[in-house]
Formats: sequence, C-alpha cells, structure tokens
Amino acid sequence: MRPPSHASRPPTLRLVVAGLAALALTACTAGKEAAPALGAQPEPSGSASLPPATLELWHGFSTPAETKAFEDAIAAFTRKFPQIKVTAKKGVQDDQITQAVRSGKAPDVAASFTTDNVAQWCKSGAFQDLAPVIRQDGIDLSVLPAASRSYTEFAGKRCTMPLLADAYGLYYNKDLMQGHEPPKTLSELTELTKKLTVRDADGTIKVAGFIPSFQYYENSPSHLGTMVGAKWYNDDGTSAIGSDPAWKQLLTWQKELVDWYGYDNLEKFRKGLGDEWSAEHPFFKGKVAMILDGEWRNAMIANDPEAKDMDYGTAPLPVADDKPELYGSGFTAGTVIGVPRGAKHPQHAWELVKHLTTDTDSLVTLSNSLRNVPTTKAAMEHPRLVKDANFQTFLDIFAHPGTSTLPANVNSVFNQEAFSAFLVSWEKGAVSDLDAGLKSVDKRIDDKWKLSGG
Repeated sequence: MRPPSHASRPPTLRLVVAGLAALALTACTAGKEAAPALGAQPEPSGSASLPPATLELWHGFSTPAETKAFEDAIAAFTRKFPQIKVTAKKGVQDDQITQAVRSGKAPDVAASFTTDNVAQWCKSGAFQDLAPVIRQDGIDLSVLPAASRSYTEFAGKRCTMPLLADAYGLYYNKDLMQGHEPPKTLSELTELTKKLTVRDADGTIKVAGFIPSFQYYENSPSHLGTMVGAKWYNDDGTSAIGSDPAWKQLLTWQKELVDWYGYDNLEKFRKGLGDEWSAEHPFFKGKVAMILDGEWRNAMIANDPEAKDMDYGTAPLPVADDKPELYGSGFTAGTVIGVPRGAKHPQHAWELVKHLTTDTDSLVTLSNSLRNVPTTKAAMEHPRLVKDANFQTFLDIFAHPGTSTLPANVNSVFNQEAFSAFLVSWEKGAVSDLDAGLKSVDKRIDDKWKLSGG
C-alpha cells in the first residue's frame, strides 16, 4: 500500500460487487445514445487527423506535488496532440469510478491505485479491452515486466495498462545493524533479529530487530508470501493457500519468531509505535532495525527533517533457505489506468493512456516526481531517471524475472481479508491445527468464488 497521499483502502467488496453487477445489467443510460467503442474507428491510432476533443481524466493523486507531476505529463501529451484538451479530476476512488460508469457518466480515462478491482472491471466490461488498439499500434508489451502485465489483465482481457509500480524490499538502519550485512535467508533474518533486539530487564522490547507480525504496517501476506514463493490460486482458480506447502513454511517461521518475542510483548511494542505515514515512524526513530517497505519510503526519509540524515540501506527481502533462486525478487503492484465503458472519446482516450504508460519521458517525469518505479525497461534505464543505490534496489526487484504479484481475482479484496483474519488468530496462538486452518481459509475463498460464478 502506498502512503495516504498515494492510496486509500480498497472499497468494500459489497460496494464494488454491487456496482459492477449493476454495470453488467445496464449497457447504457436510458435515453442516451451509446458511446463509441474503443477501436471502432477506422483511423489508425495516433493519427493527427483525430478531431478536436476534450478528455476527462480521473485519478487518485491529491497532493500539490503529485497533481503537478500529472499535469506535467499531460502537458507533454497536449503538445503532441494540440487539438486534444485534458481536464483532470484528482482524489478519485474506485467506487466513484464504478458508480460513474454505471450511471452513464464515465470519464474518458480513469486511473486507480489498487489492482484489486482489475478483474471485476475486465470481466464486467466496465473498462474497455485495450487489446485491439494495442495490436493496431504494434505495441510490444514485452517492454513491461511479466508481473505488471499480469496485474493489468484478467481472463484474456487487457482492460488496463500499468502506469507506475510499487516494489517491496528490505530497509535496514546501518547504525543498528552493528556491522552486519542484510540477511538473504529466513534463517539469517531470524538470527539477526535476535541479535539486534534490545529488551529491558522485564522483557519489554526497546528496539526490535524485525517485527514478524502480519498486523505490522506493510507485512501483508501478499508482500511476505514472495519470500517463500507462495501461490494464492491453483490453475483452476481455486484457492491454493491450504495446499501450497510454501504458506505453511512461511507461517511456521513467522510464528516461531513471534513466540520468541512473546506475543503479548510484541503486541504491546507494536501498538505503541508511531503512525506509518508520519515522522513518528519507528524506523525513523531507531526503534526497528529492519522493515519491509515499498520504494516510496526512500522519498519519505529524504523529506523528513529528522530522518533524512539516517544512515540506511536497502536490499531484496530474505527468502526461504531452500529457495535461494528467489533472492532478488519480491512483490509488485501499482497504479493502473484505462478507458471506462461510456467514454465519450475512446480513441482520444487511448492516445492519452498510451502516452502516459509507454512514453519514456512521461514515465521518467512521473517517477522523478512521485518516486514510484517506472514500468517500462526504457524508463528504468533512462539517464534522466533520478536514482541512487537505495532506489536502484527497487528497480532491480521490479525487473527481476521472479518478482510476482497478487493474481487478479474477482474477489481479491474478500480473499485477502479472509486470509488476514486467519493470520491474526494464528499469530496469537488461537489456531491449534495449521493445516486445518489453512484449508478453512480455502473453503471461505472457494465458496465466495462459486457465488461469484467461478
């Protein structure tokens, strides 16, 4: 998840599913002529003969620096297409996009910070399939890493394109590391966590080497699961959480470290830590030696008056001892953008989407301003891209062939919440049979999938 200025909680499953179910039933608003479909025009995409038009673009960026970066990228587009004007609406969330499409008032282009709704948007047709114009324009999608191609399509439909990406790795405080190198395996992480943890005589934690709780900030199962190569779904679409031994491997390691701290002691320490998105972040304050986090944390450290001089480093996340080939990879997701159904000027809209997602200068401009990972190989290697060793780590993680994402699923939000609820019970010791517990998570997820037409 990104900082509050970058992201919001995914909308509730009830709202998303209800909105998209209605979309499936309503092709267009009563009494209005249906909007043209993307790719229906005979003119080649990119043609200067496109007539004048005004596009409406909705996005979730909200801070002055973010909106300025977006305006700069749009300005470059309008210089290329002076006959096209773009008006941008900031701070828009997924449920607003869904409701607008349902009511026949969709914008021409919409961007989302979460990939959780891509499957629903593709399946319902809420966002138009971009495959025809991608073929028409001869765009080679191999310029995008496999993971970003994966989270922008569903069931053979590419209804979004990746705009900017997040990659997750390990941050470590060099002063607290006492000369140790960042761990590369889970056993090394355990050993180093124990060495670096500082307690009072009564056992109260003063400094944690690493916090293993799934309830701590970015420690979601999707982010941590990459350390063991865990699968979310089987090939037939059913949940693999109970059958993939990697999940059991991860949870067994995690619970042993929680128990070493003592669950109550760890919870007391965790609950007393500062807000994740404020200057009181425990990594800034020297209360945690190593954390899992996204590339944006580099910018937050640089922009914090007290933290900017901290001596820190970044590295890929440690991986299972028996899977060294995973080292260097990680988890990725990111901003997606597409053309909603009902867009008044779909061909013009595609030109804007194409510019924002494939134009190297545009991606470099956005990355330098927003400090997220650009999604094409050319942008990642561009000399104008601002990067140091700590940011380069995340470029390398994103480009690693083993880097993975959370596969698109129509019940993505529900599935993550069901698993996360189980993990809270697991780490506090309320689960006596791990195998049975994981299978119960499978059942909840599969039952919901069947109700959704899986």
